[in-house]
Amino acid sequence: MRVFKFGGASVKDYKAVINVGEILRLHQDENLVVIVSAMGKTTNALEAIIASFSKQNHAETERLIDELKKFHHIIIQDLGLDQEPGLLDEIFIIFDGLKEKCQGSFGDYDFEYDQIISLGEILSTKIITNYLQEETNFKTAWVDARKLIRTNDRWREGRVDWEFTENLIQTEINTVFENGNRIAVTQGFIGHEAQGHTTTLGREGSDFTAAIFAYCLNATDVTIWKDVPGMLNADPKYFDNTVLLEKISFKEAIELAYFGASVIHPKTIQPLKRKKIPLLIKSFLNPKEEGTIIQESLAFDDNIPSFIFKMNQTLISLTPRDFSFIVEENLERIFGYLNAQKIRVNLMQNSAVSFSFVVDHSKVNLEKLVSFFKADYLVKYNSNLELVTIRHYDEVTIDRLTVRKDVILEQKSRHTARMVLKDLD
Repeated sequence: MRVFKFGGASVKDYKAVINVGEILRLHQDENLVVIVSAMGKTTNALEAIIASFSKQNHAETERLIDELKKFHHIIIQDLGLDQEPGLLDEIFIIFDGLKEKCQGSFGDYDFEYDQIISLGEILSTKIITNYLQEETNFKTAWVDARKLIRTNDRWREGRVDWEFTENLIQTEINTVFENGNRIAVTQGFIGHEAQGHTTTLGREGSDFTAAIFAYCLNATDVTIWKDVPGMLNADPKYFDNTVLLEKISFKEAIELAYFGASVIHPKTIQPLKRKKIPLLIKSFLNPKEEGTIIQESLAFDDNIPSFIFKMNQTLISLTPRDFSFIVEENLERIFGYLNAQKIRVNLMQNSAVSFSFVVDHSKVNLEKLVSFFKADYLVKYNSNLELVTIRHYDEVTIDRLTVRKDVILEQKSRHTARMVLKDLD
């Protein structure tokens, strides 16, 4: 049994859905669990609906819902599924329920977010399952991940209860295949807590969902289908002449994911590593190409340097006003605040009397942060920065990347160099 994951770009329109069917046709003799994200920009559209609903702007919310309904209806028509009354009924019931919900009062933001944002995956999997059943004759079953992945009630970032989840997934998926199906289609990103309310695993959590199913089912491997030929040594948006990493270890992948590589979700690798389940990253545009395989061996890790660029970074420095040493008590308070505000630290460094850290500018409210710390700390910050991480670096590479750059902060270990840079222009 194998696990496939298709992201939003791979199911963005009717042509993409047909392409998914063609990829699955290449594996029609295998049992597959297929994890699917919301279609195209659906998650962004649902976030706009949530924002409008939170402001109780009922007319605007209804307009946004109608736009999203039209988007999915067009895909259904283009796939030739508009004569399938069962599918249309299901889709329209989902949108009618969303409209009804958004006419009511708005509760806790994070709770409401999870209940609404999860509908994108439900919509996409309903459509894709129907397409596979009606147009390709694949023996396919729709599976509701909201009933299988058990998490705590940390809305928007649910923590998985692995033992409970493993029992649920094994029971459900084994039944699907015992009933003669070859494909189980389910949703990425979503689960449920003990009371049955929907939870989500964090943005881009569909990769993690694929790893969860693979771990629980002892899958042969996991394939994540992307719009790139595999895992590249740098983001083509920021780096010319990128090179395909044909084979790297779980350890290297975890390092790259931790530092911000966008191809894989940081939480995806750990459960696969525990059971030594290979992870393949392949192109849905060229599905017969080999792509990248992430596996146990370390032998190939240092063949090619890898570069990770994080733009629009802010460096924040906290200095105690009484010039006392930065000790555990200070760090406990600082990290307590960052955790409470869900601010991820991308890099940190401290001296005797100063603690500095780098964060995504868009994820921090600087005015709020300064207000919280200003009584006890002198707070300084510098924005518009770039954080560059180089795995398996050499000095020539560092020199090339720092041309016309001011190096604000630098850290080096045996395998990794990290620099916070500011343009000199």
